[in-house]
Amino acid sequence: MSDWQLLHSDVINRVGYLVLDNGQRFNTLHSECIHELRDALAVFEVDSAVGCIVITGDPGESFAVGANIAEMKDFKPLDGWNFSRLGYALFDQIETSTKPIIGALNGITMGGGCDLALACDIRLASDRLKVAHPGVKLGIITGFCGTQKLPRLVGLNKAKEIFMTSRIYSAEEALQMKLVEQVYPTDQFMQRVREYAEQIAHQPPMALHLAKKLLNAAENVCVANGQVMELGAFASLFPRSGNMERIEEFFAEHPD
Repeated sequence: MSDWQLLHSDVINRVGYLVLDNGQRFNTLHSECIHELRDALAVFEVDSAVGCIVITGDPGESFAVGANIAEMKDFKPLDGWNFSRLGYALFDQIETSTKPIIGALNGITMGGGCDLALACDIRLASDRLKVAHPGVKLGIITGFCGTQKLPRLVGLNKAKEIFMTSRIYSAEEALQMKLVEQVYPTDQFMQRVREYAEQIAHQPPMALHLAKKLLNAAENVCVANGQVMELGAFASLFPRSGNMERIEEFFAEHPD
């Protein structure tokens, strides 16, 4: 697949890979990078050969370190508003994608990079992960919805600590606070990510899509309404080509 200017893309064994590469030491989420991510995700969204998407910065020292301060230093309020809206559009695109999206956090993940990771369905980390939200040290806060998403993931008090101290957390600490689902040794990182992603990518696409949609909605609807949504989604999967065969195969492999 053709490369972009600020990232590389590839499809291997039903997994679409988007590798951030700004050509600098650290990947920054400046406007051009966000636009390219949106365009590349749109390509993968309609590609039937892609069952799961991985966003990473590997090989490299960082996953993403947030917005480019050089771009932001002359912002007026309207510029800040528009930049935040651009970030929101990217993260909404990730969350509403019909395909599972994994954030493979290969290294430094800070500020907007942390928010990009939060938008992903699953976060896998290298043991060299360093994660932080250091905006207050610069006299700013995140404009990419981190103040709303992080408390839902790690709890309100922990989120306050993260934002108010600008502390840098290790991979093990990120795992303990449930910011990431798995931590892998650096020298095995992408191999383990591939294995994880391929396991998901080979599941039936519609079941994956509906599971993601319902799970994301669970934060915002009451249980009663969620049950109604689940009933409709569950019923819509019958009969569907291949489903019965998979069920029969499962019981054949697990007779007890």
